[in-house]
Amino acid sequence: MRAPLVECVPNFSEGRDAATMEALRRALTGVPGVRLLDVQADPAHNRSVFTFVAPPDASVVAALAAMRVATERIDLTRHSGEHPRMGATDVVPFVPVRDVTMDDCVALARRLAERAAAELQIPIYLYAKAATRPERERLPDIRKGEFEGLRERIGKDPAADPDFGPKRIHRTAGATAIGARPFLVAFNIYLDASDVAIAKDIAKRIRTSSGGLPAVQASGFEVAGKAQVSMNLLDIDVTSPATVFAAVESAARQRSVGILKSEVVGLVPERAVLDAGAASLKLPDPGAHLLEPKIRAVEGPTLDGWLDELAGGGPVPGGGSAAALAGALAAALVAMVARLTVGRKAYAGAQPRAAEILAEADALRAQLRRLVDDDAAAYAKVSAAYRLPKDDPRRAQAAGEALVGAAQTPLAMARGAARLLALAREIGAIGNRNARSDALVGEELARAALAGAVENVRVNVESLSEPGLGKSLLEEAEQLEREAS
Repeated sequence: MRAPLVECVPNFSEGRDAATMEALRRALTGVPGVRLLDVQADPAHNRSVFTFVAPPDASVVAALAAMRVATERIDLTRHSGEHPRMGATDVVPFVPVRDVTMDDCVALARRLAERAAAELQIPIYLYAKAATRPERERLPDIRKGEFEGLRERIGKDPAADPDFGPKRIHRTAGATAIGARPFLVAFNIYLDASDVAIAKDIAKRIRTSSGGLPAVQASGFEVAGKAQVSMNLLDIDVTSPATVFAAVESAARQRSVGILKSEVVGLVPERAVLDAGAASLKLPDPGAHLLEPKIRAVEGPTLDGWLDELAGGGPVPGGGSAAALAGALAAALVAMVARLTVGRKAYAGAQPRAAEILAEADALRAQLRRLVDDDAAAYAKVSAAYRLPKDDPRRAQAAGEALVGAAQTPLAMARGAARLLALAREIGAIGNRNARSDALVGEELARAALAGAVENVRVNVESLSEPGLGKSLLEEAEQLEREAS
């Protein structure tokens, strides 16, 4: 079972100073479990957008760490850029990615808002799905007047009172909007013209607030001498990038203006680009014909990805899965030494036994690899049982059954690991001498797998309200450990 995951996309009012952006990057990646996916810095807008994914708790810690750096290093009284802004950390949205609900992201936004306001003394406004008032759902409504305008209003106009923090602007860091939302795509289209009035006119025509396309925010800017229609697509399943591009292209053509290029700021779900290509090709089922996803499906998750999840701070995968993986690695090494022995004339006398060890090691490797996932799935059943209301009569029985199941999985690991210990010792004694160190490593991995598995049996049995239900499981696991010693 994979750990829950959220996306967080903090926007900072700095797109030119490499040292500050590096400090922001270090603040985010220094938190265990955070995976930084993308950084986009725009000198003209003087803004940078960091996109990372992390388990829910880690996402709050990382966002706060980066906000702390931005508060220390970014001075809005000296900042200028094309993009509207009201804070050094301008906006921090949380987005549900995997096994996380929008309500979970609203809770994360509120938690970060409360901590940032208290620690950094920054006024915080909750927006989008986390908004406490209807008029604060749209970010442009909160940011109206930007840093300078809000500086004059806050503390005087009750409508400008923040949700958290002081009723005064932070002298250099301004104010921050924190929220929860679906995937948003920041999408810009460059016109083959320098007249920004054309971009502003097209933006007004297509944005939702002016009666245009649904779920679209749009403005016009001049960037590097060209007119740019800058957009936030609030829900690509309502209005896709392809739909927006067609609308802008049509409006520009009516003004005898062409399109130079488009750009995505940050990341975009692959379906947005895939659907655009499918529409152009009039292809009804593009996903069914893609090569790379098919390859990824048969290859399964990468080891790097699994290790990232293990290090990510979530409850799964955990020690039980790691123990099973250690056992699978031990089996792979035993099989390797056996293969280096079978067919070698120097070890003719060991051939029959080496072939038997090879077959058994391969079978144990497959079994222990399955147990890596089975352990996480068993934990999920325990968690589901404990999420039942305490007054639910089914809760105690469900928890007991889940814990017994969760103990049976590491017991299967212990049996496999104990057997591998014996096989590693035997192949080390009779097998290829050049691979003796590999057999020793396999032996130590099997020993670690056994110890970890027994501990997981013990923990689950001791958690039973009636430990007697799992007594026989624990006794067998401890007996395997004694015999191995």
